Amino acid sequence: MSTSFTLPDAASLGDLRTYLARAARVEDGSVRLIADSGVLAVYTAIMYPLGLLDELPTVLGLRTFSLTEPATIDAVVPLASFRERLRLLAEAHDAEGAEGADPTRATPVEVELPHEVATVTWAAISPPRGGWVPLPDVSPELLRRAAKAGIAEVADAVPANAGEAIVRRIRSEVWGRPVQGIEHVPAGAGFAGESLGFLGHDPVRLFETGPWSRLTTSRGHVLVKRRAWSLSI
Repeated sequence: MSTSFTLPDAASLGDLRTYLARAARVEDGSVRLIADSGVLAVYTAIMYPLGLLDELPTVLGLRTFSLTEPATIDAVVPLASFRERLRLLAEAHDAEGAEGADPTRATPVEVELPHEVATVTWAAISPPRGGWVPLPDVSPELLRRAAKAGIAEVADAVPANAGEAIVRRIRSEVWGRPVQGIEHVPAGAGFAGESLGFLGHDPVRLFETGPWSRLTTSRGHVLVKRRAWSLSI
């Protein structure tokens, strides 16, 4: 396994930093990195169940980045440590530019991986790479509306000084509900798309395979694994 990867330029580094900063505002835990065939897939957890009785769906964000050199990686690293490492690299690149480096010349950026995290439950859930069946496109406004309504509902429903169990129950109820007019897609998918900045004005492409749904835009992907109880027969 490789211990580093190389992005083609500072713009790619900036895109990665922006994506991780948005993810950290939601779930500042870990990030899964998978590299193969010159592409780096960066998975972040937006929400996931804890235990068999937790009805929260698994909702992951995904951005992919081209690499300049082959790398083989499948690692889960702390999000905070990874972001700090990227910040230092960005500062070093800015310093080089200030010293007179040609700003029009793309300079590859090598990123060393932080130490891995041993136990992260959501990282053991791997979305399939193939077999996706396209479904009708989804309006981004439906997802955006579900996200905003859910955020307001959770804020109103969570009492002051509520324990973690109560908070998770309320979040499960709100984010596990299907988006109005979109079968099998929970409101948590809209929350992920809005929080990660993936929703624009263009229609969102929807794919399904087994218990998984994938919502795709030009800005990234949201992957959802539905809880078994929510599947139709």
